[in-house]
Amino acid sequence: MLRTLTAFLLALGLAATPAGAQFFQFGQPPQQPYQQYQPYPPRPQAPAQPKSLLPPQAKTQPQSAAPVPPQVLAAPYDHDLARLAEILGALHFLRGLCGSNEGPKWRNEAQALIEAEAPAGDRHDQMVASFNRGYRGFQQSYRSCTPAAAVVIRRYLEEGAHIAREITARYAN
Repeated sequence: MLRTLTAFLLALGLAATPAGAQFFQFGQPPQQPYQQYQPYPPRPQAPAQPKSLLPPQAKTQPQSAAPVPPQVLAAPYDHDLARLAEILGALHFLRGLCGSNEGPKWRNEAQALIEAEAPAGDRHDQMVASFNRGYRGFQQSYRSCTPAAAVVIRRYLEEGAHIAREITARYAN
């Protein structure tokens, strides 16, 4: 996790360079056409088969209570990771809209973070949903790069770097 967050901080640092040339003038189309991106699709889940902890001979006896599936333990920083995934989704949309020519950089950062932290299960699905929420939230309201979008990008880069530093400082080994 420390390597992933360090790489993320480095990516945020590189992205926070002056980006004045990335924006186009009002009334002119962007230099490169924006490609429509589809956010993460929901992962299909097969129904989980609970494993029985009973010995084989006890399995044949009727059980009075249904087995309780184990709870997924949440990490104390899951809320921060969800916010970071949401920021990455918003950056993926807005940076592409504003012609930054970064391609899937922010999606790849989110995917690396999700795979490092929660490769499967509910935590994975929650982080993917956070990324999609960040992406779709801005997709619904922005059709072109505006000065407000530039402000949002700058603030989200700062907030994402702050969250990554905080998680690393508190929970890194």
